[in-house]
Parts: sequence; structure tokens; C-alpha cells
Amino acid sequence: MSAEEKAKAKTEQVTGKAEKAAGRAVGNERMEAEGSAKEKKGDLRGAKEKAKDALDD
Repeated sequence: MSAEEKAKAKTEQVTGKAEKAAGRAVGNERMEAEGSAKEKKGDLRGAKEKAKDALDD
């Protein structure tokens, strides 16, 4: 996994979790949903990079 893509994936996961938690804390469903979407995007980015690494080996 390239370091840049790995960093992007982690950043999306962390910010997504934080936004989701903040949305839940204040009762803002839209913020919670957006945070969840960011987190999932980070998960998918990470999975894509891991698949690329597996094919390269």
C-alpha cells in the first residue's frame, strides 16, 4: 500500500468516526450519516490498496 493512500484511508476513517460521534452526541442525523459515509470511504480505500498489494506479490 502506498504511504500516501494509506494515510488518506486512515484520515478518512478517523475523521468519519469523529464526525459520526459528534453527530450522535448532538442529535444531528445528517452529520452522523456523513461521518459514517466518510468512515466507509476510508475503509474501502484501505481495502482497495490491500488488494493491490496482494496482486503485486
